[in-house]
Amino acid sequence: MKDLRAKYYDLFKSELFDSCVPFWLNNGVDDENGGVKNCLDRKGRVYSTDKSVWMQGRTGYTFSHLCNQFGKEQKYLDFAKSCIDFAREKCTDKTDGRMYFTVTCDGKPLRKRRYWFSETFYIIANAEFFMATGDQTKLDEAIKYYDFVYKMYKDPSSDPYKITPKTISETRRLKGLSQPMIMLNVSSIMRNADSKNADKYTDIISGLIEDIKAFYKPDLGAMLESVTDKNEFLSSVSEGRVVNPGHCIEASWFLLEEGLYRNDKSIIDFAKTIFDISIALGWDNEYGGILYFKDVLGNPVEAYEHDMKLWWTHNEAIIASLYLYSVTGEIKYKEWFEKITAYAFDHFSDREYGEWLGYLRRDGKPTEPPCKGHTYKGAFHVMRMLYKVIEIFDKE
Repeated sequence: MKDLRAKYYDLFKSELFDSCVPFWLNNGVDDENGGVKNCLDRKGRVYSTDKSVWMQGRTGYTFSHLCNQFGKEQKYLDFAKSCIDFAREKCTDKTDGRMYFTVTCDGKPLRKRRYWFSETFYIIANAEFFMATGDQTKLDEAIKYYDFVYKMYKDPSSDPYKITPKTISETRRLKGLSQPMIMLNVSSIMRNADSKNADKYTDIISGLIEDIKAFYKPDLGAMLESVTDKNEFLSSVSEGRVVNPGHCIEASWFLLEEGLYRNDKSIIDFAKTIFDISIALGWDNEYGGILYFKDVLGNPVEAYEHDMKLWWTHNEAIIASLYLYSVTGEIKYKEWFEKITAYAFDHFSDREYGEWLGYLRRDGKPTEPPCKGHTYKGAFHVMRMLYKVIEIFDKE
């Protein structure tokens, strides 16, 4: 690890503090309405005033975490608090407690989705802000929403949630990997924040790991994005055969961290397996980079973005490969880390205007005109990758 640290440490730290942090502080802070302005073009100009609720929570989390890892900066805390307060005051449906997906710039509701990811990012923002400041009201809010979301996870159709599935459940019942995966990460963060109740979160995580295992099919050599409600491979339709390598790789380092927390070799080995099969399936041997979707049986993929290269999948693969190398010492993970890092910095990092581009075509050329932020992209995946790499190096 010493040779990698000497080669990459300054690169990642500069990318975080000289590129990404200034980009969002200079362009994303909404001094008029509060929160983060998330739809930004390559130069940081706002091209849509609507706000992503995901990004309010994600930004609040990221800038709070910077204080916990690198020392308190008031401008980081102010930005984080503004996002958290905006989410609480403007992005919550008072009738059922659920959070919206998008709102106007001043917080008028626009769209609400059946999924509860807005809530999960709000939870980790409050939890991380509590750890940075000791503000008990933020931890109380995080606990309240964690319990709220976990009940939805376990029984989404019950009152008062009544979350309907995408398909008619009498005809087809599917479940997605993204839900237990994100709950694993949220539960881990909550365990750090609400440490006196650590056993509660560890018990929940045990169940979530079993839920995640249902998507791993050894005979296919893949972790699926969807399985039936009976954990079966639905081979007859495209949705049942899809693999999202980025999701799987992200899950692999969530699992790795839990394996390390418990000193459980079986979980660490599972994390290794998921990374290995997912990077092998997702890597584009012709152009480089990680493809967005693959059909596990080699059939056409319906999603039109299936062969694009997205920023976040590469962020997660950089974290996972370095983490695995630091834990196992296996050279293949060092080689993957260097290979993915080289591709990502060459193609996504914007040395002229800061931050990272979001979308590339398969050949690595950016979509035009390029953007730095939108409903799904903000101050999260890139910055989390950068500070996680620094953290891994600092542990050595």
